[in-house]
Amino acid sequence: MATFSFELYPPRDAAADAALERELGPLIAAGPEFVSVTYGANGSSRGVSLDVLRRLLATEVRPMAHLTCVGSSYAEASRLIREFLDAGVTSFLALRGDPPAGVPESEIDLGDLGSAGELVQLIHRVQLEREPYRQHALPGLPGAARLGSGRPVTIAVAAFPNGHPRSRSRAQDLDTLLAKEAAGANLAISQLFFHADDYLGFVADARAAGVTMRILPGLMPVLSRARLDRVLRLCGEALPEGLARELEAAASPEDAARVGIEHATGLARDLLAGGAAGIHLYTFNRSEAPLAVLRGTGLIEPERHDTTRIPA
Repeated sequence: MATFSFELYPPRDAAADAALERELGPLIAAGPEFVSVTYGANGSSRGVSLDVLRRLLATEVRPMAHLTCVGSSYAEASRLIREFLDAGVTSFLALRGDPPAGVPESEIDLGDLGSAGELVQLIHRVQLEREPYRQHALPGLPGAARLGSGRPVTIAVAAFPNGHPRSRSRAQDLDTLLAKEAAGANLAISQLFFHADDYLGFVADARAAGVTMRILPGLMPVLSRARLDRVLRLCGEALPEGLARELEAAASPEDAARVGIEHATGLARDLLAGGAAGIHLYTFNRSEAPLAVLRGTGLIEPERHDTTRIPA
């Protein structure tokens, strides 16, 4: 059965926090496998991210904390990991992280952790030190228990169907993903892409190279040409010309939003038909468009008299 999941970002002010609170209900009610919460560069949103994660912990949904390692010492990263674990978070997305704005690649302070793979290893190490074992009840024997290994953690990493910006080749991207899995990663989530063959071809190559963990495709319903341009600047993907033309030709913001939802829905259907294990949706902290995509793919039930509200 295909799964679905969502990504949120920590709200920047009180108005954004109130808006997120309104949107969380429908997203949680849909029953995602997990909801990830982004983490600002150099820990800039640490407290707010943890607050959102704690809200998710109070629900039946599994929260996933983003962690980055650029500029962190082992001690700093270990303290942060332990803080999340102590709060009850046991799923993480381990990322190398981007340099601070205006800092060129050659001047990045990598700190003690030079890669996402090293961060993956550190998360496992901190959890093992924190909870080396736990007791497991024996069925049929009240009060009896056996000792077993501590609670496992889920650690996701990023995958790049169209290549990491700093990568020289597809082979290097695959070697990097293999190294992350060897370090202990057990899930991958892809960078954005706009054509199903980009993801399906990458996954086929990854399997041939020996990658065995699930690789979830990351999708974003793009609801306007302006948002498309912002997304492309952030992720470095090539312009999807067909989608761009349709967004430009839309007669109103509502029509543009429908174009974006229909494109994301069609892409999701093609991915699932091609064997994708699920869909990970970047939400922009809004529920309407992601849920419309999931209804369009059959991953959640359609609402009676569905009249999806289009975000402003």
